[in-house]
Amino acid sequence: MTQVEPKKLEGLMLGQMMQFPLLISSILDYAEKHYSDTEIISRRTEGDVHRYSYQECAKRSKQLAQSLENLGLKPSSRIGTLAWNGYRHLEIYYGVSGSGMICHTINPRLFADQIVYIINHANDEAIFFDTTFLSLVEGLAPQCPNVKHWICLIDEDQMPVSDKVSLLNYERLIKAESGQYIWPIFDENAASSLCYTSGTTGNPKGALYSHRTTLLHSYASALPNALNLSALDSIMPVVPMFHVNAWGIPYAALIVGARLVFPGAKLDGQSLYELFETEKVTMSAGVPTIWAGLINYVQTNNLKFSTFKSTVIGGSACPPAMMKTLQNMNIEVIHAWGMTEMSPLGTVARLNVKDLSKTKEQQQEVLQKQGRVLFGVDMKIVDSQGNSLPHDGVAFGDLHVKGAWIIDKYFKAEESALIDGWFPTGDVSNIDSEGNMQITDRSKDVIKSGGEWISSIDIENVVAGHPEVGMAACIAAFHPKWDERPLLVIERKPNSQLSQDQLKIDILEFLQGKVSKMWMPDDVVFVDKIPLTATGKMQKLKLRELFKDYKLPTI
Repeated sequence: MTQVEPKKLEGLMLGQMMQFPLLISSILDYAEKHYSDTEIISRRTEGDVHRYSYQECAKRSKQLAQSLENLGLKPSSRIGTLAWNGYRHLEIYYGVSGSGMICHTINPRLFADQIVYIINHANDEAIFFDTTFLSLVEGLAPQCPNVKHWICLIDEDQMPVSDKVSLLNYERLIKAESGQYIWPIFDENAASSLCYTSGTTGNPKGALYSHRTTLLHSYASALPNALNLSALDSIMPVVPMFHVNAWGIPYAALIVGARLVFPGAKLDGQSLYELFETEKVTMSAGVPTIWAGLINYVQTNNLKFSTFKSTVIGGSACPPAMMKTLQNMNIEVIHAWGMTEMSPLGTVARLNVKDLSKTKEQQQEVLQKQGRVLFGVDMKIVDSQGNSLPHDGVAFGDLHVKGAWIIDKYFKAEESALIDGWFPTGDVSNIDSEGNMQITDRSKDVIKSGGEWISSIDIENVVAGHPEVGMAACIAAFHPKWDERPLLVIERKPNSQLSQDQLKIDILEFLQGKVSKMWMPDDVVFVDKIPLTATGKMQKLKLRELFKDYKLPTI
């Protein structure tokens, strides 16, 4: 398909406005000056709850920047973190990037050999870590020779002792500095942060964000048509700060002056509910598996939320049953989609004026999709030859994106990751005439049966509404006639009453009329636990390996 190139103009008159580089330090400066007493609350690994203000956060971030320079670290040095969501991690976000260094958040849930690969590939020179990960650090240190400093995020009087690795104490480091520090000014295109993909197929790959892309992404994500953040909110990002910078919330929250609540390591339903209530949280964000645990705790104990009004759900599709359950609790569900390579936010499902004339059921269908692109992002769907497909809500193909905060090439890669200027996401989707995008599957998860593509996500979303299903994964199983057929893998709820044989029959009956006959699974199997990736998504690759020799009953 012929690509039309835009006309390039030269010799234009330039505007006569200030040159104000978009730097991450400017976010903290703004928050300190205009929302100085806004609270940041953190549940700590020390076991207590810590409180302080934006103003105190700014000073400690500057003390951190001074201590890093005094340790001999230079601009563009990669500084890693193995840490939960908390105020110290927030100080690292700003102190590292603000001083011209690169904040590299590392997912501690990855396999140890993947973490070793990531640290060495990034060439991290210092690693900040919570005490939760001390044993992990002791195993990593001998394999990561370039790391000069292992810095423990804990009060001095609770500092652990290790005979395997030399440790520095975070509080001791920053206490030695004055905080009288002026953030340096530099090119807004300088690298600010480094995040690696989860590496489910091969080694993880790094996405290197810039100050400019981070600020543009943060601006866009705070808009009313996006996450709708404001200074009236108390926001608790449950999505980890080691997962794509907690979807940009630690930046966007300070831009709007919102109160921040960090949950630390305790992400079970009871711990989250208690923090929601005691800290009067209004807004949150996380993956579906987190909300499943919270919903179960609330329902089991017949509880209600007093202030919780909205949550962003992303990482994987929010099952319709979960969305309706939260809505029945008077919690707005903001369905969002993105990728590590997209900083990560790309689309958000929101109603517009035209949608207000639709029925409640039609509005629900809009909200269940992944939504419209934010300003700064563009998208299209293409067929296997790269030809653009119509946005009619029917045609589906490979989803490609481009925009102001989307990757060009992976960290240390020589070749661009783009195809004709677009990034191939690996998702299969459709886009309707009003611009609403819906992911129908990952390209590697689509079930190809007799020439027809079957969406595993659509089947999973329906089955997730069954009252005895805790989690459902639909994968392809070999069939001699149709090549592939759907196999449904079920993790039962703990209080499930039916036998496996009864539940299998019940699930298949539950699906009747909700998906086409061609899409009906050929069999249902049960597992104790559906494996999850390090970011809380179902690990279908492992399930496909587990059931690669499974014989369907039709064979």
